[in-house]
Amino acid sequence: MSYANARLTVHGRELLVERILAGRPAAHVAKELGVSRQCAYRWLRRYRSEGSAGLQDRSSRPFHTPSKTSAQLEEKVLRSRRALRAGPARIAAATGVSARTVSRILRRHGVPPRPWCDPLTGNLIRASRATVRRYERAHPGDLVHIDVKKLGRIPDGGGWRAHGRREAVRGRGIGYDYVHAVIDDHSRLAYAEIHADEKGTTAAGVLRRAAAFFATQGIARIERVLSDNAFAYRNSAVFKQAVADIGAEQRFIKPHCPWTNGKVERLNRTLQTEWAYRQIFTSNTERAAALAPWLHYYNNERIHTGIGTTPINRVSPT
Repeated sequence: MSYANARLTVHGRELLVERILAGRPAAHVAKELGVSRQCAYRWLRRYRSEGSAGLQDRSSRPFHTPSKTSAQLEEKVLRSRRALRAGPARIAAATGVSARTVSRILRRHGVPPRPWCDPLTGNLIRASRATVRRYERAHPGDLVHIDVKKLGRIPDGGGWRAHGRREAVRGRGIGYDYVHAVIDDHSRLAYAEIHADEKGTTAAGVLRRAAAFFATQGIARIERVLSDNAFAYRNSAVFKQAVADIGAEQRFIKPHCPWTNGKVERLNRTLQTEWAYRQIFTSNTERAAALAPWLHYYNNERIHTGIGTTPINRVSPT
């Protein structure tokens, strides 16, 4: 490997050795080339013992690493990754290995980042982008994000995920489920409901029930509601009234900039990977029934990597 701050290249080391072997004092040659006398003697010793190969760069890795993670423990981490299809924080909780060590093991074995993988199979399917600019409100209730995610309904007996594309039960015309999601910016406490539409009246009801849910969890008041510019949010008088009723201020993201509403967009993706597509459901009712238990897990047990703890702990740290 090559070192960016090395004073001498391989050619410089050869020149140093050549001048010393020609009879010149090592201290003089070292001074000419900008290195210490000890460094000059070190390269000379390597040349005499190994020849030209001794002047090549060497790895800084130690010969022995007594504290290196065992192969058995690394395999345990890899098995947990395949089974959980989760990030380092949750793998660490399951295996007893620190999250930092889990990250190193996954990187050492070439395991791709979780967002690059198919949520059902774990196979690599795509790359991902991430922004380096983040923000977070100072306290719970300062701002909540709201959005809708549309999911195709599952025909009775299961769709193509259960039977494959060729043998799938045809579900054309059965329509979509609209998952209305609300998430607190500071704590990431989440609330979601499934509905048959994304109308303003439906969104207004979701917001009121979300505010009531947050109140039971310790977020007494919602100060701001942030959404995209969908018709239901921008033009619905019923939704605007719901925002006013909970004592909040309504805000909108800049058009065509969905990352401004990124926390709920990320929740939508997590809903897909860890609930909607996490397992094979054989009916739409079965998938809908799994949402509430998953939300309880998300809020109370699942470690959110963005905050390093569970959402409920962010609301009530004690």
